[in-house]
Amino acid sequence: MVTPARKFAAQAARRHFAAEVAQADAAIDLAHAALLVAEEEEPRVGVVRYLAMLEDMGREARRRIERVDAEPLGAFNRFMFEELGFMGNEQSYYDPRNSLLSYVLDRRTGIPITLSVVYMEVGQRAGLRVEGVALPGHFIVRASAGSSETAMLVDPFHGRVIDEDDCQQRLDTVYGGQVPLTREHLAAATTREILVRMLRNIKAIYAQAKLYRQALAVVERILLVAPEAIDEHRDRGLLLGQLKRFPEAMIDLQLYLNFAVKATDAGHVREQLKRVQTQLAMLN
Repeated sequence: MVTPARKFAAQAARRHFAAEVAQADAAIDLAHAALLVAEEEEPRVGVVRYLAMLEDMGREARRRIERVDAEPLGAFNRFMFEELGFMGNEQSYYDPRNSLLSYVLDRRTGIPITLSVVYMEVGQRAGLRVEGVALPGHFIVRASAGSSETAMLVDPFHGRVIDEDDCQQRLDTVYGGQVPLTREHLAAATTREILVRMLRNIKAIYAQAKLYRQALAVVERILLVAPEAIDEHRDRGLLLGQLKRFPEAMIDLQLYLNFAVKATDAGHVREQLKRVQTQLAMLN
């Protein structure tokens, strides 16, 4: 049940999230934004407490790194994967909480993108250079101990260092061996791209479970991060239709058709728009 207090807390989290992502990409605090996503889903989340937790982990990681003369990344990985025990949640992969940074920090388990965010945020606080890499169907990081150090690819979900052959195997799984690995596949993901990908994971789980109101709330946040994402207008229109908010649904579906005339799903969306128009007419 959504109590007035819970609704107020969720609205506050949304306002703070909107303000955070309104900044230029380089100015967005990834950890703060991700925790605000969690706070809207679970209003009792204490954003300040979890930011402090990341700071503490970063300080401890820095101490581990400073104890070794060589292989700082090895020391950091042992701290993250062996000492702290962060690992992929293979048993409950599609639990939406795996996409909430607060849950991942508490339980030390999650999906590739949230575990990568933890790795990035702790690593950066420990003095490492870490960036996200958005492979198709998977998310990893590239890390180094400094500008002169050779960067390594790390898979936080499986807790190990990988190489480009491993990345190619991932592409082969997704594309049936038809797509060769390129530099573009290994490009650093922007903060906005990471947030959108995280939110789309949550949206897909809610939509699959027919939790349309929750899915709609996620789409609204995606559009705050990426207002140009025309596919999200389509999805918002479809979700609004499911919730019988027909006038709003018509606006979004028509907007999608205006900008995606040649989209492969344009015919399906036109049918959905006609259906919404018919249902609205029946109410008048």
